[in-house]
Amino acid sequence: MHLTIANKLYSSWSLRPWILMRAFDIPFDETVIPLYQPETKSSILQVSPTGKVPCLTDGDVKVWESLAILEYLAEKFPEKPIWPKDVKARSHARAAASEMHAGFQALRSACPMNLGKRFEKKDRGPAVAADVARVAALWKDARQAFGGAGPFLYGEFSAADAMFAPVVTRLDTYQIEVDSETRAYMDAVLSHPAFVAWREAALQEPWLLPHYEEGETPVEVYHRPQN
Repeated sequence: MHLTIANKLYSSWSLRPWILMRAFDIPFDETVIPLYQPETKSSILQVSPTGKVPCLTDGDVKVWESLAILEYLAEKFPEKPIWPKDVKARSHARAAASEMHAGFQALRSACPMNLGKRFEKKDRGPAVAADVARVAALWKDARQAFGGAGPFLYGEFSAADAMFAPVVTRLDTYQIEVDSETRAYMDAVLSHPAFVAWREAALQEPWLLPHYEEGETPVEVYHRPQN
């Protein structure tokens, strides 16, 4: 299988299938096509019919949307607990993942994923606050109902955690205040070996997108590529 993605430093949608495949030891090759370059659109159109990434190619099968990729992988590898095995937990996880896929526009727009820096705290308005409150409540519900002894939403790492991983990074990057239970879940995601591997690679990328941080004041800088 081959996964085509965009910059690891910024591409939240690319992170979702990548971290899942890495977490479940699913072998794949990858190609990174950097965003906002003269050849970006044409390069992506060679592999993805929408001109967007991520896109998974598996032989003559092509899946060009993040949540669809996760579902494809769950079907291809039924022995792996990509979704929770319990039907009630699985239904909850799929609903949560779909809510993430379609919602939280204010948070996503105001706080684009940026793994290279941490920004100064500031009031981001009521719409962002409402999204953060809903995210925290959703995570709390999942953890209390299905988390058990594990640190993730449904105990063990699953597709739902992959879908929410970029949200975790946003709350961390923009220093958005959360309660201790939410922070504990965030720390579990940020310390997962698959995420650590993604971030380490991201911090070595040569591409910067300054418009992703307009109006922000950096307080910590992590992106220092060696080349």
